[in-house]
Amino acid sequence: MITRRGSTPRARAVRPDQAGGVVIGGDSQGLGIARSLGRHGIPVCVVDDETSISRASRFVRHTVRVRDLRSESSLLDALTLARGRFGLSGWVVYPTRDENVAALAANRDTLSQDFRIPTPGLPAIRYVWDKRETYRLAEQLSIPIPRTWFPRSAADLDAIDADGPLVIKPAVKEHFFYTTHAKAWRADGRAELANAFRRAAGIVNDGEVIVQELIPGGGEEQYAYCTLFLNGQPTASMTVRRRRQHPSDFGRASTFVETISLPDLDEPSVNFLRKIGYYGLVELEFKRDPRDGAYKLLDVNARTWGYHTLGSAAGVDFPYLLFQDQLGHHVSEARARPGVRWIRLTTDVPNAVRDISTGKLRTRDYVRTLFSVSTEAVFSLRDPLPGLYELALLPYLAVKRGL
Repeated sequence: MITRRGSTPRARAVRPDQAGGVVIGGDSQGLGIARSLGRHGIPVCVVDDETSISRASRFVRHTVRVRDLRSESSLLDALTLARGRFGLSGWVVYPTRDENVAALAANRDTLSQDFRIPTPGLPAIRYVWDKRETYRLAEQLSIPIPRTWFPRSAADLDAIDADGPLVIKPAVKEHFFYTTHAKAWRADGRAELANAFRRAAGIVNDGEVIVQELIPGGGEEQYAYCTLFLNGQPTASMTVRRRRQHPSDFGRASTFVETISLPDLDEPSVNFLRKIGYYGLVELEFKRDPRDGAYKLLDVNARTWGYHTLGSAAGVDFPYLLFQDQLGHHVSEARARPGVRWIRLTTDVPNAVRDISTGKLRTRDYVRTLFSVSTEAVFSLRDPLPGLYELALLPYLAVKRGL
């Protein structure tokens, strides 16, 4: 069983009051980590390859801007640069992107000589980084998933006994996302499926195209189980309903999320994580199939997730709890209280405008939800500059990420 990372003598030599957090990626997710730690007086260094909003936060002590963080070598170089410039020995590293998780897992033993790495090794990470492995293991554990096929060629499409709607998605997200800026494509017939497969196969590595049955319903049918998993147990946990997402069909990111009570997700999530010997923060995404009522596993994210700051508002401060565990402190069990709502206005508002214009959403219903929000992803009276900075960066972000 994987327990704490960063257990080398060099990492332990740093006193707890000298340790801090190294956040890889400075968007709203990274900002949430910085605020979580900063509120407890923990110093934070943000490493990013974009013009990000976290650098404006009063809770960020150091920033490092590099050209690239997508490759394994570039991440290792960036961490070496940050440690050489600011010290940081014994600091806890927080990845916010899937490719960074994989790079940390592959180099965990070496990096743990200088940092605390709260990421399990590759034997565990491969089951969440590669969706082919995710779905195969889920089937072994009798966890429901959508009907799924792994075609290696156009000829294999003939074996798919469904006409649509279907989803074409990558086995490894970053091999697809950075080229298309899409999480998945939809195909409503055989011709669309063949065309989408051909396009996807030209982007990702051989054998990485996944075809899935599209479960009826939109973002309001999506749920997630979030946890800090320690020693085979969900020490801190939160269950949510993803009420709105951006884009509305195949959301790259949540835009409006609410904590709920849904015990049905506990057992399959814990079984999956125990099976792979998981350690750390993780989000398991499910979608309820209205045809049979089953909650079907869609994805597993081995890192903080976009709306993790909802946890703090609901009584579970995930990044800080992970920091406490990494420094050897006891972490008490905690469960997020239901009925707490989170929003990211810069993506939720434009997406809502599109949905209202197409009749998917009523203006009155949307406005009503705005008055029930408990916390916003970026805007904070205690730390206002990142919110203003994000407004100024909206044209840049629209081009860079397709917001």
